[in-house]
Amino acid sequence: MSAEAIGRLMPAVITLDDLVAMMEADEHGHRYETSTQGALSVVPPPDGKHGKLATQLTLWLGRVLSGDQFVQAAGIRIPGPAGNAGRIPDLTVWSHDPGDKVWYSVDDVILVIEIISPGSEATDQVTKVKEYASAGIPQYWTVARDAANTVTIHQLTPEGVYEVTAKVPFTWLMQTSPADHLPVEG
Repeated sequence: MSAEAIGRLMPAVITLDDLVAMMEADEHGHRYETSTQGALSVVPPPDGKHGKLATQLTLWLGRVLSGDQFVQAAGIRIPGPAGNAGRIPDLTVWSHDPGDKVWYSVDDVILVIEIISPGSEATDQVTKVKEYASAGIPQYWTVARDAANTVTIHQLTPEGVYEVTAKVPFTWLMQTSPADHLPVEG
């Protein structure tokens, strides 16, 4: 199908239900997200390195949190001027078991982690920083794909913006306790 044909079929406003339908129909495993401004993003499936980093973070978080308090690739609703945006972070940490949903409210999210994939740098390091801060998420971490897999820890300030409080190598982080870094204890 041509881009012109797809454009004619595209709805004027993409809802979170539309995103679910698009992901279900996608035979290649892409993730579909919308920004708070209504921009659609098509995110390629994660590669092996991405998957390994996510697994290591999951095992690390499991040292101090109940397995019900963190979820991989959970859809979260981010309020914005174009309606609810839909973001699918690599990992989310919750103050309690968030239940089993397709799209979660950000109300009980205490940490969002994004592993930066090639091509998603600007979205993960600029757009999502603003969106997650405006949604009131206490911490946002990014894991770079540099030689050290640098983890950048953003802490929400009382003014509602993120401040970078640490940049650490991934291997160093894995040698610490998650309790030392989480905004609240699990």
